[in-house]
Amino acid sequence: MTSERNAAADVILHIGAGSFHRAHQAWYLHRLIESGDRRWSLTVGNIRGDMNPVLEALAAQGGAYTLETVTPQGERAYETVRSITKVVPWSADLDALVGAGAAPECKIVSFTVTEGGYYLDEHDRLDTANPDIAADLKGARTTIYGALAAILGARMKGNAGKLTLQNCDNLRSNGDRFKAGMLEFLRLREETALRDWMSANTSCPNSMVDRITPRPTPDVRERVKAATGFDDRAPVMGEAFIQWVIEDHFCAGRPAWETVGAEMVESVLPYEEAKIRILNATHSCIAWAGTLVGLQYIHEGTLDAEIRAFAQAYVTEDVIPCLTPSPLDLAKYRDVVLDRFSNPYIQDTNQRVAADGFSKLPGFIAPTLAECFARNVDPNATAVLPALFFRFLERWHQGALPYTYQDGVMDAATAHRFFTAPDALRTFAADRLLWGSMAQTEGLERVLRAAVARVDAWLAARA
Repeated sequence: MTSERNAAADVILHIGAGSFHRAHQAWYLHRLIESGDRRWSLTVGNIRGDMNPVLEALAAQGGAYTLETVTPQGERAYETVRSITKVVPWSADLDALVGAGAAPECKIVSFTVTEGGYYLDEHDRLDTANPDIAADLKGARTTIYGALAAILGARMKGNAGKLTLQNCDNLRSNGDRFKAGMLEFLRLREETALRDWMSANTSCPNSMVDRITPRPTPDVRERVKAATGFDDRAPVMGEAFIQWVIEDHFCAGRPAWETVGAEMVESVLPYEEAKIRILNATHSCIAWAGTLVGLQYIHEGTLDAEIRAFAQAYVTEDVIPCLTPSPLDLAKYRDVVLDRFSNPYIQDTNQRVAADGFSKLPGFIAPTLAECFARNVDPNATAVLPALFFRFLERWHQGALPYTYQDGVMDAATAHRFFTAPDALRTFAADRLLWGSMAQTEGLERVLRAAVARVDAWLAARA
């Protein structure tokens, strides 16, 4: 599907055309186009076929869709986003997606494939035992690495020019870590010429992205139709708050993101550390705790005094000391985050936020544990978060969760292994995928055991 609405010379191909991308990066480009700057257009596609109905709906609507935003006070706004000019239909061979990325007019390939979609350990090494990575190392195209290897190979062969590879996921140092994984992937495939070409012809800027975007429910479509008169088959909704901080390291040109509110910086590090440790980790804390006491939505847990106290203590007692000094007012940022999570109109589910714990623990939470231990401080407030996840996993093992838990890294056998071991918590604390070099240390097991006892006492009192 192609539209002539924006016959721009320069193209961004975005891989992972889900709700977050359409509420975030696509919205920024839409605002830029609406301001009169039409030098860039957006092509979207996916690596996997699980979102084909959304792609088909977008194609039928010429790439346009409605974004609903809502404030904590319940004020709703509606905007038709028109930045997508081409929707690449999915096919298992990804040939059309590769063709779009290999075109000379494509100057940026961006991607949102979730934290677990990078298959990296704490040392940024690929998890080559993962069946998807193993398949792609043999030439398949099931991960971001296999897809981009095909795109970069076609660009090298066609002399299509330099390309910026822009990560838009909640991964610390996301551009650097993706680049390390991609270069290792090509080394393991023994594609030396392509690896050298990538090093010479691409850049991978780090970025920090933020807008709470729940999975759309049928009532979003109903509200959009009532408000606009248009029966949108691919609407998306999110909170009114939005932020995008990007390192200004582009090798083939870029849109003027700074003119529509994005922050272009030399280093994204302090912004992403605050966001990952305060927002993302706290989000998970509230989702796991809320699920354990029978709540369905994030705002319910945030407004629960005891759950809020877990989140507040984690940030105040451990994260703020770890991140000080910072260019941000960390206490104010903590309060803004909790205010955003309290928004009852977002209807963000614990199920969505609780997912992918096996990439969130090492990515969002373990660094604070490690830094506290390095300062000879017991991270008792932080340890509550993995303790909550431990009891959450135990419920999953027992078949007692109220919803289906999804994890892009953990297979079912891994979690079941914890709870069939003689000492489940010791096995959990020894898992290197979760804890890296902290695994099997006396300090980690000690603080986790104390935190689990605290969580158990809390749950007993709530029963």
